[in-house]
Amino acid sequence: MSLPPGFIEELRTRLSLSQVVGRKVTWDARKTNVGKGDHWSPCPFHQEKTASFHVDDRKGFYYCFGCHQKGDAITFVRETENVSFIEAVEILAREAGMTMPARDPRAQAKYDRNKVLADIMEQSVQFYKMQLSSGAAAGARDYLKSRGLPSEIQQKFEMGFAPNDRGILYRHLVDKGAKDEDIIDTGMVIKPDEGGTPFDRFRGRIMFPIRNPRGQCIAFGGRAMDPNARAKYLNSPETPLFDKGRTLYNHGPAREAAGKADALIVAEGYMDVIALAQFGFEHAVAPLGTAITADQLTLMWRMHPEPVIALDGDKAGLRAALRLIDLALPLLEAGKSLRFCILPEGQDPDDLLKAKGSDAMTKLLATAQPMVNLLWQRETEGKVFDSPERKAALDASLRTALKTIQDRSIRGHYGQAIKELRETLFGTNRRGGGNAPWKPWTPRAQVKQPATSGTKSSIIAGDGANRLRESVILAAALRCPSAVAKMETAMEKCTISNPDLQEIHNAILANLYESLNKDNASHYLIETIEAKLGFNALDRLFQIKQVREHPYLHEDAETDMIELTLREELTKQAALIGSAHEIKEAEQDMTGLADEGVTWRLQQAALTRGKATRALDDDEDTTSQNAEELKDHLQKMLDDQIWVKKKR
Repeated sequence: MSLPPGFIEELRTRLSLSQVVGRKVTWDARKTNVGKGDHWSPCPFHQEKTASFHVDDRKGFYYCFGCHQKGDAITFVRETENVSFIEAVEILAREAGMTMPARDPRAQAKYDRNKVLADIMEQSVQFYKMQLSSGAAAGARDYLKSRGLPSEIQQKFEMGFAPNDRGILYRHLVDKGAKDEDIIDTGMVIKPDEGGTPFDRFRGRIMFPIRNPRGQCIAFGGRAMDPNARAKYLNSPETPLFDKGRTLYNHGPAREAAGKADALIVAEGYMDVIALAQFGFEHAVAPLGTAITADQLTLMWRMHPEPVIALDGDKAGLRAALRLIDLALPLLEAGKSLRFCILPEGQDPDDLLKAKGSDAMTKLLATAQPMVNLLWQRETEGKVFDSPERKAALDASLRTALKTIQDRSIRGHYGQAIKELRETLFGTNRRGGGNAPWKPWTPRAQVKQPATSGTKSSIIAGDGANRLRESVILAAALRCPSAVAKMETAMEKCTISNPDLQEIHNAILANLYESLNKDNASHYLIETIEAKLGFNALDRLFQIKQVREHPYLHEDAETDMIELTLREELTKQAALIGSAHEIKEAEQDMTGLADEGVTWRLQQAALTRGKATRALDDDEDTTSQNAEELKDHLQKMLDDQIWVKKKR
């Protein structure tokens, strides 16, 4: 939808961002200065105890110094309510008392059509709820009673009943004025291939409405009363309203409850979610009859950074957990992971809660395992590693799994955790060897010596080159904020080692979003940062001659060339910082003493890194692809430990 010029600006003017955000947070009275429009609170986007989330009410922007979430009132509503841009604008426009402009014809037609379908779904909810009180639903009521579901839970989850009548819902909806094509498009009735009167999809089933986060009914789940039914549980088909791979049962209520509980439980089905809610665990969701998808993982992580996957204690539940590992590994980020809680064999959450109560479930959830443990279990359970070949096969399978992790830091921590598990399995004196994805044990020299100053200084060699490269990155970012927006993730992950440059880096990220809305984004960003930091950031960066004379960092440089400079320097920094981390980890392992071999190896590793740094900085024609290849090459050398002196 295209909004008229000035509409968004007027909307922002009429609204107070602190009021919009204030519905979701509690302001920190010690840091907040209401008179200046300066508000602070714990961040609503990640779990924390300190108040690192800042709202600038006068400028209408927020920023979290912990997770780097940023935006305006529209962005905040989009992220917290999980709605589209236009839906967020509509929500805020209603609060501000503004009338939404007319939509473009196609968007308006789609919106109007979906509203018609949503109305039909809501009529179906009310019809099924009414039918649960009818004589035909006596068996359904007895079943719900046998499951220990009191009337208040039935009402809370809006349970209903679909009579075993081929056309009862269809006739009801037609009587309410619904058109055949609309009823068919909701998926509530089926049009026969051979023609004729449409018939109800759900018959003889207990009905569970499935609502989106905004509270609209978009689908149903039905539990068959006939034990011989073809499907025990049946969900609505995909429709213009319902995409099962992007939907979670109980999403809206669980999102609010997850914030209060600081936890999120992911169960297998809606009966599990209902049982958990009945015993006070209202922060639970479930996929809808399929394996968890990447989109559903994203929805879960928006609610909590570490959902607990609570699966039934049977082979199917364990298989589902193991399949989820392969989906989740490439998506892991710092602060986004999963834990797994496998219930006792043969039990689901409902069984456990009814038998032992909420305390037993609380204790079980507290024992949830990190995903690396389940990965290890998958690769080792039921296998015997009594030969070098079998151990090598284990190494290869683990290496393949770990390579899918995109985040370098997380990949390193997984490797360390696997290393420790492997040592436990094989014994500390029989570690893997060159085939393992972690560093193998190497015999130490007999003569010990203190770690030399040369060893440590070699690790931090090239600080001048680091400052030069970091200054180029930040200068390019100040010259072209739009390029930073395109590479926002890389910019946020970029390690800035110089403390005074870190200030500039943080300030760029904090004020980037606001600058993009200005006519001259670069000038605005530079001036804003100067006002906040008390010095001109560009002047500081230009103290280095090579930065000052860089052909693509001048004020009149072409945007494309500034963007190319930023992209290449970010790639170089990622490659070189990665190798530096490897060396620093090795230094930490020395714990104050280093034998001759370790000292020599560290010096060789640092030398390799130094040569790579000079090669990258001296070659102006180095492309991002070359830098990426160098990063992979360095990683291979580190993994293979080429600096280990071989026995002759």
